[in-house]
Amino acid sequence: MIDFGGQYAHLIMRRIRELNVYSEIVSAYASLEELKELMRGSRGVILSGGPGSVWEQHHDYIVEMALKEDKHLLGICYGHQLIAKVLGGVVGKAPKPEFGPTLVTIKAKDPLFTGIPKFISVWMSHNDSVLEPPKGALLLASSNNSPVAAFKFGSRVYGVQWHPEVAHTMYGIELLNNWLRIVGTPRNWLPEVMVENLVSKVREAVKESKAVAAVSGGVDSTVAALIAREALGSRLHPVIIDHGLHPEGEPWRSIELLRKIGLEVELIDASDRFYEALRGVRDPEGKRRVFGAVYAKVLEDYAERVEAEYLVQGTIYPDVIESGARPGASIIKTHHNVAGLPSTFKLKLVEPLKWFYKDEVRRIARKLKVPEEIIKRQPIPGPSLAVRVEGEVTREKIGIVRKADTILREEVEKEGLQDRLWQYFTVLLESKATGVKGDERVYGHVIAVRAVISVDAMTASIARLPWEVLETIASRITSEVPGVVRVVYDLTSKPPATIEWE
Repeated sequence: MIDFGGQYAHLIMRRIRELNVYSEIVSAYASLEELKELMRGSRGVILSGGPGSVWEQHHDYIVEMALKEDKHLLGICYGHQLIAKVLGGVVGKAPKPEFGPTLVTIKAKDPLFTGIPKFISVWMSHNDSVLEPPKGALLLASSNNSPVAAFKFGSRVYGVQWHPEVAHTMYGIELLNNWLRIVGTPRNWLPEVMVENLVSKVREAVKESKAVAAVSGGVDSTVAALIAREALGSRLHPVIIDHGLHPEGEPWRSIELLRKIGLEVELIDASDRFYEALRGVRDPEGKRRVFGAVYAKVLEDYAERVEAEYLVQGTIYPDVIESGARPGASIIKTHHNVAGLPSTFKLKLVEPLKWFYKDEVRRIARKLKVPEEIIKRQPIPGPSLAVRVEGEVTREKIGIVRKADTILREEVEKEGLQDRLWQYFTVLLESKATGVKGDERVYGHVIAVRAVISVDAMTASIARLPWEVLETIASRITSEVPGVVRVVYDLTSKPPATIEWE
């Protein structure tokens, strides 16, 4: 897939992989040599959406290259318009922009629309449209403001204006599945059968040297460490850093679980170093960078002690995307295990899971017989509770949000709701509110509760927790956590919000 920087670009590859087809993303800004090499080795090419206009971005050469290589080609949104432009169609401002659910009419029978009804609601997000199809092209679909919402040119080239990869599009997966059938690509992408290959890659990278594995107790770092242990044996040194910002019971709970699967980890207490470095830091990105710098130094010190040259991390694909690792992509937030490490970091990185999504990592984890308690554990950000406290981080604030978080977990788990939630956590807001306790006016803290449902962390919807459960959570937090007078519930999906508060 050629990525033109569209907000849903990652989801296209995500959906293709769900259909058991191996796929790779390459930036539209990659070198000609890299683009040619990947195209020649592929069975099909997808052109993603993008924020720009086909008249401004000058990407015609990419379509021309794909046509020259005679590849199966599917353009989505911007990619659809780009193909039409290069083939001589008319692309310009739509009669009206289309954003969100849009009714599309299928105009012609074609293998791309096998099993798809004539009228479907799809997700549009565009200002420009293909107003006239290229000469010789077959019009496949249209909407009120997209005269050419889909077209076919020859037997190998397709364009669709809408986003089939988005869950809001009816029959989106069916359309992509039909296209893969047209391409004739094998359905052999099964992450759990790739363990031996991942082990070999780690062994090849580290060779005879030693490595440190930064483990948190979550599924990503656990799987990465287990793969590295298989590759390196006693030359791997797993370590958990106690930064003093963990939820209640951590990191000791993680150490106990990891030992059950034979992963002996060393605990390093560095909490004083983290609190000292975070003193006075208020900006969320600033907190992440400071955390990353201290985290890196602690790891370097430990690696020097055990004479290791490499660091094994549980970086996964959403971490890479959100840290702006793609050319032209926006940095949503800095992950300490991607972009938060300083440029002077001494250890060489080994990231066996870097191109996998969370649910793919979980499939690998089950293959490695990782306990379900670890596999299903909700994700915790690298800086942990530091990014769940607005403003400056102090031990007192961490104590407040930790107690509130414990209450939330207890109530969610008591009701058996945890298995359907991706994440649920509390945030200590910097603003305060007026309350009444013991018949006296109190000006105290506000806790925000957030719970979301997701599959891969790239998008998330709000969790509709039962009202009575929320009332119990609010009552307990205001009663049991000193200084808290108000609890609010976050009703924002991702996008436009991120899953984490900061």
